[in-house]
Amino acid sequence: MLEQMTGRLDFHAQALTLRSQRQQVLASNIANADTPGYVARDFDFAAALKSASGGGTGQAVTTDARHFRSVGAHAGDPKLAYTVQTQPSQDGNSVDLDRERANFVDNTIRYESTLRFINGHVKTMLSAITGQ
Repeated sequence: MLEQMTGRLDFHAQALTLRSQRQQVLASNIANADTPGYVARDFDFAAALKSASGGGTGQAVTTDARHFRSVGAHAGDPKLAYTVQTQPSQDGNSVDLDRERANFVDNTIRYESTLRFINGHVKTMLSAITGQ
């Protein structure tokens, strides 16, 4: 019973961690917009979340029902990739500020909504526990 109640929270906690990491990557891209030769980075959030929640190939396979499952073992290790350059520049910098700002704002909104969902879920669980 407890696993069912905390299962959703674990998933959203992993999503929150990955959103935070993506925010750092996007902020780094924006900060290096004028750095010659800098190549923008990002990661596929959906694939990273799938891997972190055990749906990808990065999860250890258990051969016995008594084995422990490693929950969120790969949440801190998304695979960074180079972004596709959309605006060629003389200095070799591949940061597209408009795209990076849009991704930053989108990620911020999704981070906030995940955080609000977690807060609402915790309040619902507390209300159920206290019987109100």
